[in-house]
Amino acid sequence: MEYHVEKLASPNAVVGEGPVWNPEEKRLYWTDIYGGKLYSYDPVSKTNDLIHDGINVGGFRFNENGGLLLGSWEGIYLWDLENDYKLLRDGAINDTGINIRINDATAGPDGGFYCGTDATNWENDVVFRINPDKSINVIDEGVKLCNGMGFSPDESTFYSTDSLRKIIYKWDYNKIKKSVSNKNILVNLDDDSVGIVDGMTVDSEGFIWSAIWFGSKVMRFDPDGKLEREIHFPATQTSCPMFGGKDLNELYVTTANAGTGDPPIGSEPKGYDNNAYRGGDLFKVTLDIQGKLEYKTKF
Repeated sequence: MEYHVEKLASPNAVVGEGPVWNPEEKRLYWTDIYGGKLYSYDPVSKTNDLIHDGINVGGFRFNENGGLLLGSWEGIYLWDLENDYKLLRDGAINDTGINIRINDATAGPDGGFYCGTDATNWENDVVFRINPDKSINVIDEGVKLCNGMGFSPDESTFYSTDSLRKIIYKWDYNKIKKSVSNKNILVNLDDDSVGIVDGMTVDSEGFIWSAIWFGSKVMRFDPDGKLEREIHFPATQTSCPMFGGKDLNELYVTTANAGTGDPPIGSEPKGYDNNAYRGGDLFKVTLDIQGKLEYKTKF
């Protein structure tokens, strides 16, 4: 199948990530983690505005009572989108001893903020939830770089990504009890010719979309983990997909230029062209598939 891929913005993002569609504003927000920037893209005016510069935001979500929950390298903040920052948590995560340095995040049906860390040199990261009362529940430990998370449309399954193991896990989720349990492997791309599983989203049919860093593509898996399709992009470091647009049928994809000009780091797939264009742009492709809105936090 042929897809028309549009390049929307080229801010030369070091690690473009975490796009989130705002249905009220009809704009897409996204972050450059290493660049310390937050952007807002307007598909009508086709402008990509810099709305924040200075905090390394790994993941964020809109808050039901206003503002954004920011999962940063320094802690978790509630930001009013202007000048007020309220620090909710920093330091270590409960008794794990691992610092709150967020690499990815999502909101759950329960209003909590689900986060994954990048705090242990990719050896022993943690997936956790911070609740509206600021308490923390650890969900998973020993992850080799936490990445994309999401929930099935029927709210019975939670998904999380272990990037360097190239695994997407599925968990049983109970909204009433706010419990996440019974971890199982959904997708295992343990192949030296495949890139690293990165950010993800879930569509209205319950299929999982995963960006493949070093792979120039986004892969769509059915709820049983079977590959359904791939969409290729003109940048090797595809980092995160997200549905948006008035009909939620536009797939926005972030990319990253990190590592450009540097020697290989050892996690590149077999045959990877280290001189190929890596990214730093925001792309869009219109599909015959509808996404679903992301949950908001309730802080």
